Amino acid sequence: MPDISYSDPRLAAVYDALNPAGADTAFYLDMAGSKPKVILDMGCGTGALAVELARRGHEVTGADPAAGMMAVARSRAGGDAVDWIESDAVSLDVPTRFDLVFMTGHVFQVFLTDEAIAVALRNLHRHLAPNGRLVFETRNPAFRDWEGWTPAETASAVEVAGIGRVEAHYEVTAVDGQIVRYETHFDFGGGDEVVAPSVLRFVERDQLAALLAEAGFARVEWYGDWDRSPVLRTSPELIIVAG
Repeated sequence: MPDISYSDPRLAAVYDALNPAGADTAFYLDMAGSKPKVILDMGCGTGALAVELARRGHEVTGADPAAGMMAVARSRAGGDAVDWIESDAVSLDVPTRFDLVFMTGHVFQVFLTDEAIAVALRNLHRHLAPNGRLVFETRNPAFRDWEGWTPAETASAVEVAGIGRVEAHYEVTAVDGQIVRYETHFDFGGGDEVVAPSVLRFVERDQLAALLAEAGFARVEWYGDWDRSPVLRTSPELIIVAG
């Protein structure tokens, strides 16, 4: 099930302001290229990338299990050009076969066990067209990104249309091996505060490589950052292009 920060309509509306387009968005748009393709944005969230892909001439399906996120996506300008499906990666079952399947925003890290990863990867592989590719990213565990998820390091404030000023910060509550539990604190002012708990897995590259192979992915490219640099211990990301 999606956590509260993805299912609550008000928090979903705050998402874009807290997560503006950056180098990751440019990477995925470049992967899509200019030739029209059939693309699945799995875990599409508020639909920003899906709508931009459709605007560029691609045939796009956006899928997400969180009703709050999907409501924002459907109401987005240009959203009528995207086929929206309320589904997660495990239960997705559509006749379309995709040239590209994207999983952005580190959504891959919500799969907390090898079994969950394996089931999702097999299903997404089944939905690929011949020579199709799955493209996604997960944070490099060697970089230990969660150590910077403190209130002081992550504090931010944004203005959200229809809501006003929202202050937010992260706080890690537990680390157990590859599993990191943290909270996102939202302050809407006047004592109106919401705490959204989340759980992520920081899977190792070797483990992920084995799971990709078992799911049928024979060709895998790895990058350590959005500039397509190789994966090093100091790389913040594990970016995967698998076919």
